Amino acid sequence: MRQLAQPFIAITVISFMLIYVVSHLNSAQGYSGENTLTVYNWGDYVDPDLIEKFEQETGVKVIYQTFDSNEAMMTKVKQGGTTFDIAVPSEYAISKMREEKLLKPIDHSQVPNLKYINPRFLNLSFDPKNEYSIPYFWGTVGIVYNPEMIKGKEITSWNDLWDKDLENQILLADGAREVIGMGLNSLGYSLNDTNKKHLKEAKEKLDRLTPNIKAIVGDEIKMLLANEEAAVGLVWSGDASEIMGENEKLDYVVPEEGSNLWFDNMVIPKTAKNVKGAHQFINFMLEPEHAAQNAEYVGYSTPNEKALDYLPKDVANDERFYPGEALTKKLEVYDNLGKEMLAYYNELFLEFKMHRK
Repeated sequence: MRQLAQPFIAITVISFMLIYVVSHLNSAQGYSGENTLTVYNWGDYVDPDLIEKFEQETGVKVIYQTFDSNEAMMTKVKQGGTTFDIAVPSEYAISKMREEKLLKPIDHSQVPNLKYINPRFLNLSFDPKNEYSIPYFWGTVGIVYNPEMIKGKEITSWNDLWDKDLENQILLADGAREVIGMGLNSLGYSLNDTNKKHLKEAKEKLDRLTPNIKAIVGDEIKMLLANEEAAVGLVWSGDASEIMGENEKLDYVVPEEGSNLWFDNMVIPKTAKNVKGAHQFINFMLEPEHAAQNAEYVGYSTPNEKALDYLPKDVANDERFYPGEALTKKLEVYDNLGKEMLAYYNELFLEFKMHRK
């Protein structure tokens, strides 16, 4: 019996050691319990000091993981192998996640600070009644330009980009909805237009913009514009703020025809284990002083109305990044167009990019 007991004891000890190691690794990968909260967010999209403050106030350890696209985030959540308690998707992704039952409902009674969100940013098409999402940041798509490099001209319209004086001076963000949307808006059509005749018309007009386009680029667009490698850029407002911080000569405008109004919202994925902690985190981030601090760090616009009181006046009153209601009414949130129509947008965008070569 003793000979049998020794191997048994050894196996038991090894088994417990393996369980401990697996448990530790799972925690590092995002498996959370009552004292751990896994936040899945865009890179550098929260002030680290706020994470530290939340941990000190609640005793909950935050594991912060990042993604670089809504699609990558949704795939990870769908797979279900990793636990995420909070994620921060964009509006169209929230719509998809709702349809695919990838989200847990949010208990508003546990988020009293929701009262500070500006009502015009609530009950939107991608999540009526905000059952599954709470606004985090918002912004627009528009044009950054350097007046000195375009002979002092002022840009106010999408159609200004077709000016022959802008030959080889425009950088475009590498996004199908943004670029095709620019073509649609310039013709007076909706960003969510599904009329293929209108879409082809927009693509043909974009083809005529080709002589003015220097490049279609990714994140490097910020550096290129700040370094005056091009005079004009199609960008998101948060990037515009960052670029202008690097080069004060630059200006940003939301074209008069209208543009995209985008939102990134906090959600609780179906994988969440620490639902209580997730609600605590959402409510913490909605505290006006915290929301203001986060907005200053990230550079995007906060939907938190009370937080504006804590921001520098020149920031809170800057209508380029906090446009008034009149302009906001001209802006559109991207609808979930469905796989077939989204594929058609991507096809047109690819054809447009190939046309440039």
